[in-house]
Amino acid sequence: MNNQIDNFDIKLDLTILMPCLNESETLVSCINKAQSWLKSSHLKGEILIADNGSIDGSQKLAISQGARVINVDEKGYGSALFYGIQASYGEWIIMGDSDDSYNFSDLDLFIKKFKENYDLVIGNRFSGKIFKDAMPWKNKYIGNPILTQIGNLFFNCKIKDFHCGLRGITKKAFYKLNLVTTGMEFASEMIIKASLYKMKITEVPVTLSKDGRSRPPHLRPWRDGWRHLRFMLLLCPRYLFLIPGALISIFSFFIYFLIFYSPIKINKIVFDINTLFFIESTLIVGVLLLLLSLITQLISEKEGLLPNSSFNSKLKKFFILEIGILIGVFLLILGVVFFIKNLLIWKKFNFGMLEHDIILRSVSLSTLLIMLGAIIFSFSLIINFILLPTKRNNKN
Repeated sequence: MNNQIDNFDIKLDLTILMPCLNESETLVSCINKAQSWLKSSHLKGEILIADNGSIDGSQKLAISQGARVINVDEKGYGSALFYGIQASYGEWIIMGDSDDSYNFSDLDLFIKKFKENYDLVIGNRFSGKIFKDAMPWKNKYIGNPILTQIGNLFFNCKIKDFHCGLRGITKKAFYKLNLVTTGMEFASEMIIKASLYKMKITEVPVTLSKDGRSRPPHLRPWRDGWRHLRFMLLLCPRYLFLIPGALISIFSFFIYFLIFYSPIKINKIVFDINTLFFIESTLIVGVLLLLLSLITQLISEKEGLLPNSSFNSKLKKFFILEIGILIGVFLLILGVVFFIKNLLIWKKFNFGMLEHDIILRSVSLSTLLIMLGAIIFSFSLIINFILLPTKRNNKN
């Protein structure tokens, strides 16, 4: 990233940040509106353009209008915002798209909320006004409402417009959040992490106008919607892995041992050996999901995607490696014992044909125990590897 100005000793009240990629048609209008409002606000502020590789002369236009420009080499909407916020001089940062769809002439409500000590202020287009043709119907009635509801369900955010492009954040909150995504999901990450860190979040009504560009927007609804959803799921292993894994495991365990001793007949339907082996596979899947939930949680915390909890320290205190290995080895040995027992039964028949009911139930239990033992043993090693410290504190 190259900065036009590198004097980070400058301290201002506010930075109005606009990410930019070939916005020469609308950028001047956005800057002029922001300058007019900034002048009337009596705040010490700046207008900062985070350019993400424009080739249409947007940078020169911005400089000619008195804005500061930084060049962000790493591609993506999230990258432009991240490096723009990082390079800003303002204590408060209000960011908005530079396509002339948001009204930079009226940012008073954002400043009011900042003065009330809110950390994150999100624009709400639905409580404000959406002009005709300003938002595609699939975004307005499908994508944004569904993703907003999922975000609120998973993370208890209580936000009604998850993806509004006009929003504000304090510099202090930005550094605490440790944002990492580079694409459009940056907008979701900001809200989710602020909620997880128990920051003060609020919404203010904003207007959305039809953008002033003659070219198609950068947003790709289906692709970017999927990226938002994928990010939410990965950040919430409880819904992605833990709950499904627990339900599958409990159900499968109950059915497995119900059928293990004798077939179950319901009317003319008989659940027997074939069902037993099928349920064995679903039980393995359930256990895998539970372990994946644990690993996803640990990796998310270690990589800064989720705030650190007491979860890691509790695992270390309980010697997860040793306990996991012992459980895994015990199940493996138990499975091998049943395997030897089955082998001895087979020997009695001179290793010839066997009646299915005589041995298949025991074979199923043997393979189940061996697979569970191997899985738990392996995952224990992986979990221990994740928990290893990656940095050493050097004392001079």
